[in-house]
Amino acid sequence: MALGKQFGAAVETLPCASIDEVFRAAETGGAQYAVVPVENSTDGAIGRTLDLLLATPLRICAEVVLRVQQNLMAKRPSMKSIRKVYSHPQSLAQCHGWLAQNLPGARRVPLASNAEAARVAAKEAGAAAIGPEIAAVRYGLKLLARAIEDDPKNRTRFLVLGPHAAGASGSDRTSLVMTAHNKPGSLHDLIASFAAHGVSMTRLESRPARTGQWEYYFYVDIDGHQDDPKVARALAELRDKAPFLKIFGSYPAAVL
Repeated sequence: MALGKQFGAAVETLPCASIDEVFRAAETGGAQYAVVPVENSTDGAIGRTLDLLLATPLRICAEVVLRVQQNLMAKRPSMKSIRKVYSHPQSLAQCHGWLAQNLPGARRVPLASNAEAARVAAKEAGAAAIGPEIAAVRYGLKLLARAIEDDPKNRTRFLVLGPHAAGASGSDRTSLVMTAHNKPGSLHDLIASFAAHGVSMTRLESRPARTGQWEYYFYVDIDGHQDDPKVARALAELRDKAPFLKIFGSYPAAVL
C-alpha cells in the first residue's frame, strides 16, 4: 500500500520475506528502490529498519505515512472456528484489546509480515490473519471484522530508500544518526546545535550500539533539507562535536 501510494499502480513490485531482504534487493540492484516501515504511532520504531540504516549505502529519498486499518480475515466466514491468529508482532500489539475481548482463546502467532500471515492463514482451517484489505483480496480470504485496531488514529511511517539523494522541495525532513561522548551533558551539547541555528528537531530516539559497553546510537529527525543554509550550519557544527554521525538523507516530508 505504501509502495502504491508513492509510485502508483504501474510500477513492477518485488515482494520480499523480510526487511533485510528488502534492503539487500535495493543494495544489489535487484530493485531500484526499497520501501520499509520505520515507525508506528502506537508501538514506536521498527528496530530492524533502524539497525539496517546504519550500514546501508542507500539514501532516504521519500517517506510515506499510512493510516493503519487492521482487519481480521480467514478462509471461513465465521469467527467461531478460529483457534489461531497470524500477523506481524506490531499488528498483534495494535489489536491486543480487540483480540482479548473477541478471540480470547485464540493463539497469537507472530510472522514476518501481514502479507505472509494472510498467505499462511489461507492454507489453514481454523486460522485467521490480521492485515489490510488488500491482503484478503490477494489471498482469497473473507473479512470477518473490519477496523479492529485499538487506536483508530494509528499511523505507520514508511521510508523509500534509493541510490540517490532527493533535492529540496521546500517542505523537507532530514534523518540522521549520531553517538555522544559518555560524559555529563554530551547529548544536550549535540542537540543544542539545532536550537542554536533555528532548526526544529521532530524526533529523538536511542538504540543500543550492541558493543556491550552500554553505548547508544541516537536517531534524529529534523525539519528542513541538509542543503538549507541553517540546516547545513547545524550539521557542520554537529560533525565537529559527535564521535560518529551519518546522515541518512533529506526528503520531502509526507503529507498526513
